[in-house]
Amino acid sequence: MDSDGTQDARRAQANPVPRPAGPPEPPAAPPRPSAPPRPDGSAFLGWLRTSRPEAAPGVWRFGHRPRPEEEPEVIPGRQLLSGALIAFLVGWLIWSLLWNGYLGGWWLLPLYAMIPDSWAEPHSFGAVVAVYAYYAAIALTIMVGVGRLGRWSEIWRRYGPTAWRRGTAPESVRPPAPEEDPATWPALRAAGAPEAADRLAADARSGLMRDVDHARIARAWQGVRSGRHSLATFTGAVLKDGAAACLHPSGARDLPARLARHDLLTGQVRLGTTADDPRNPYAYRGTGLALGPDLLGTSLLAVGPAGSGKTGTVVRPLAESLCLHALAGRAAVVVVGAAGAGLGPADAYDVVVRIGDPDSFHDLDLYGGTTDPDEAAAVLAEALVGDLAEAHPGSDSRRSTTVLAQLLGPFRAVHGRFPSVPELRQLLDGTPGPMSELRTALENSGQDSLLRELDARERQVGHPGDVAGVLADRVALLDRPAFAGFFDTSGQSRPFSLKALDHPVRVRIDLPERGHADASRILARLVLAQFTASVVVREDRSLFACLILDDATGVVTPEAVRGIQRLRSAHAGTVLTLRTLDDVPRPLRGPLLGTTGCRVALSGLTPWDGQDFAEVWGKEWTEARDVTDRQIIAETPAGKAVHMLRRVITGKAPTARAVTVRQVERERWSASELAHGVPPGHAVLSLTNVKGEHAPPLLVDLRD
Repeated sequence: MDSDGTQDARRAQANPVPRPAGPPEPPAAPPRPSAPPRPDGSAFLGWLRTSRPEAAPGVWRFGHRPRPEEEPEVIPGRQLLSGALIAFLVGWLIWSLLWNGYLGGWWLLPLYAMIPDSWAEPHSFGAVVAVYAYYAAIALTIMVGVGRLGRWSEIWRRYGPTAWRRGTAPESVRPPAPEEDPATWPALRAAGAPEAADRLAADARSGLMRDVDHARIARAWQGVRSGRHSLATFTGAVLKDGAAACLHPSGARDLPARLARHDLLTGQVRLGTTADDPRNPYAYRGTGLALGPDLLGTSLLAVGPAGSGKTGTVVRPLAESLCLHALAGRAAVVVVGAAGAGLGPADAYDVVVRIGDPDSFHDLDLYGGTTDPDEAAAVLAEALVGDLAEAHPGSDSRRSTTVLAQLLGPFRAVHGRFPSVPELRQLLDGTPGPMSELRTALENSGQDSLLRELDARERQVGHPGDVAGVLADRVALLDRPAFAGFFDTSGQSRPFSLKALDHPVRVRIDLPERGHADASRILARLVLAQFTASVVVREDRSLFACLILDDATGVVTPEAVRGIQRLRSAHAGTVLTLRTLDDVPRPLRGPLLGTTGCRVALSGLTPWDGQDFAEVWGKEWTEARDVTDRQIIAETPAGKAVHMLRRVITGKAPTARAVTVRQVERERWSASELAHGVPPGHAVLSLTNVKGEHAPPLLVDLRD
């Protein structure tokens, strides 16, 4: 039995097949200080049984210990120890005064009342025991009183042996009860598949199961519960293959290498640690910061200058996590970036499209796999001239779409396919030969409606306001010798289409930024437009679809913003990175920041970029303390003498301090703090999940 959709995935255009040897893979991004261990072998059971309590959005749940919402009042150690010492001295003084009779003998009256007269003889054993027991009770009462007053229990908790053991000894994990142990697959037993549960439990105990295997089989079991697969088929596959059942179409059970820490049981990937900073809420300080499909479903925007860590600390871990989800049958991912950007090795992907590389085994479908001329025209117009549309959310590129539809429809009706890049360029230029051939073929086939479309196109050629010339100039950027073997429509190549996102596919698209920057931006807009158009019409939305676009310069258009807004309801999301918000037209910056639920501001941000983040994060009510010192003027000779003595000792005039506490509304993070107060390797990010739960802006150390 295969995981969801894998039988169709083998027939899809993105089906991974052996690739011929190509140029050497570009060097990947530098790894983190130490690669995290994979939860396989003997470590798998410990990973599976570790607690994962419910937590706020973005908190790394693996082994998480919840903290109180408000920071408890912590007494400084010096003050705590000095107070304990003073309390001990006070208790000693009280006992000394009682013992030496300076406070009288009233405290002995209860003793005299309890001792019988027969014990009153000197050196009687009963009298000695009773007297010293009474003394011990009085001393213990004094010790308890001064101990409470001096907070001795707090000193014991903070500096006693329990604190030493807590800091050095690892916490032991208590094995759960057999009926609650996830390693025994109780859900399968309850559903009537004990043989499959026993086989999986045996593989887990013997070290044959990994975290990806567990997630993949759990995903297949969800298909059984939803009715997509039968219980008998699932049980047969598990009994036959054990932990290797329900494999991904590629046959891979893990990635070649991992650089980040992943928890496939919760679907999270750890990006860093929330800094222990007063600007962070106390409940988040020191906790791990992680992202998952529930947060990426609201889309993510990361802004930071070159070298701030966008690719290495944000994009690469997210791409790695989504590739693991794809191997588990949970997600489909498309990663787009410049060649050599360090987005992961080729072996971690099913399809690698190297545009401009003649050794690339896969091609990119220029029309997104659609057969509808109007849909193809709309997507292609967005890619070609979407950045030229008026930069406000209500603008569009309808004229460009109409021009392309007037040519794509007749051409497909005649040739049974869409035009290639050179043919499309000739049609947009209005070259007489191709246009007359197209007209003759339509007349011979009697397709009058398409002939009227072509007539309308010919009437507009050369008129003022005709956008065909602009479209032809943009198509000319793709009609270069470097792209001669790409965007083929004759069926002789293996074009990848984003229609394949119905299957758990892993795709990497390398853009030729060197020498072809404008063409790369067109292709990036093309992929984004095809992605937003394809995922919203999927029949099976149980797979999470994500597009990761490393460097979205020139990609954000009015139509792109509208497309990103529709992704949340389609169980899909995007990850966009920018060097600066200046790469986005000013009218679109607010809508873009409002559309994305997860916003990341990395160190080195400019003040004007910080101002945009400060506005979208808004303000909060905080407690402001105003402290004023007022000089005390003595009126009596004794008071003046005391003040003079204080001035000699402290070097300052005697003052009275007044503290005023008031509620004020301040920005969560100001533009100046974002520009100058974020240390290198850190970022400030806010998170919102698909349920609407959100986390405030947090300062996070991405290096931990």
